[in-house]
Amino acid sequence: MSSYALPIPSVAGSLESYIQTINSFPILTQAREVELARRFRRENDLEAARELVLSHLRVVVAIARGYMGYGLPQADLIQEGNIGLMKAVKRFDPERGVRLVSFAVHWIRAEMHEFILRNWRMVKIATTKAQRKLFFNLRSLKQGLNTLGAEEVKAIARQLGVKPEEVVEMETRLGGQDIALEPLSDDDDDAYAPIAYLAAEDAEPGRLLEHQQTARLRGEGLEKALDTLDARSRRIIEARWLNEKASATLHDLAAEFGVSAERIRQIEVKALAKMKGVIAAAA
Repeated sequence: MSSYALPIPSVAGSLESYIQTINSFPILTQAREVELARRFRRENDLEAARELVLSHLRVVVAIARGYMGYGLPQADLIQEGNIGLMKAVKRFDPERGVRLVSFAVHWIRAEMHEFILRNWRMVKIATTKAQRKLFFNLRSLKQGLNTLGAEEVKAIARQLGVKPEEVVEMETRLGGQDIALEPLSDDDDDAYAPIAYLAAEDAEPGRLLEHQQTARLRGEGLEKALDTLDARSRRIIEARWLNEKASATLHDLAAEFGVSAERIRQIEVKALAKMKGVIAAAA
């Protein structure tokens, strides 16, 4: 009997033993992955689904390591992530041309986030919609780690529609680790999970795996999209968005082509929209 006929390994025992076990399962080729996914979707072949799950358990462990700072047992995080992985396998469509790992990352992280939120009990500090918006955006709006200056406080307050005093208070609370991680239950539309903002997404192993697998496809798609543009539009896009040294300004390009800066902006917007459609169609 194939090893895939055995139950999915349990993480309840030794974590080291569990990791050693899951690392022994082979990584699937894309062809094998598509074959198994088709068998599961068309024939409800549970052995095919199990093989898909087993081959991606290491991804769950990698993502779980990105949440070690929340004081929760790694084994519990992994178990929740495995649930997300199984949900992803159930919903995975191999005909879309996307690898399972890219599709599964969202489901794995979502289950881990829910688990963290259920187990954290901290003081809620954002009570209104504007305050919650401030809470979720203040970190990204700050320029560096230094304390906000008076002008920065005013600018952020205007941008987010809150009082300057609220910006100062929120910055102080965030700096003091008095952080609300649970979404408010009285407003589902604005009850965003803070974990999505506090985690360094680009540094998560699961996200890195996803980026590695999609980087080549994105590069090819970008080149195809550029090829659909006329010479002037392509020059504008390359100068504005693809110049590694220094991006050209609208006025620079306006002088180059002998038109107004507004005309350059219009061409840029139209070209970007066209490229977006080409890339989306190829995805």
